[in-house]
Amino acid sequence: MTAQEPVTNITDPRWLRAISHPIRIRLLAMLEEEPASPVVLANKLDQPLGTIAYHVRTLYDLGLLKLVSTRQRRGATEHYYQTTGHPHATSETWEALDSVSKQRLLTATLARANDYATRSAAAGGFDAKDSHVSVSPLKLDKKGLSQLSKESKKWLAKAEQIEAEAAARIADSPESAIPVGLNMMVFEALPFSADVPKSAEAQASGKAEAADSVLAGNDAAAKGSKDSPRAAVAA
Repeated sequence: MTAQEPVTNITDPRWLRAISHPIRIRLLAMLEEEPASPVVLANKLDQPLGTIAYHVRTLYDLGLLKLVSTRQRRGATEHYYQTTGHPHATSETWEALDSVSKQRLLTATLARANDYATRSAAAGGFDAKDSHVSVSPLKLDKKGLSQLSKESKKWLAKAEQIEAEAAARIADSPESAIPVGLNMMVFEALPFSADVPKSAEAQASGKAEAADSVLAGNDAAAKGSKDSPRAAVAA
């Protein structure tokens, strides 16, 4: 099957399906960092090759991965994939999403952020003096929240500029590259001392279960057998 056009916007329904499974969330993160084959990914994640090959093929068919190279290994051809990029999110596109889609995206994003920080912390990623971590409960009015949101976007743009400048230096000295994580969140908070409203909790749970049912059905219909010849091609 010919790969679809890349997913460039979070409102694309393909993106929702792509992040509906924890393995696909992890695969997207790993393949954003460097190309890899299903064989390599299966070994790193300690998962069956058929399972990883199926999820890689799903992401490829959804337009989120591209084939970048092939290699011969023990008489077989390994296919190496990399992400085609990350879909853009703006205030307008986020507002246009329905509540179920927002919940699904939030669940995937928070899971990735937590995994990223937790694994890095275990490896000493916060030991350097330039590292920073903080949680800041604030009390703002609507104008203050809007101002904070705008400033956070400016800071993120500055971070991207810093990365671009660093890329030029790294090109001359590849060994100087340092993987750095940046998690940023601005949101209307539920105070730590407050209880989660029962109605909101039940509503979110119901919507998530409904979305899970639909997405699981889509995957089951598309999957067939994890060890089918079509899945094996992705290895």
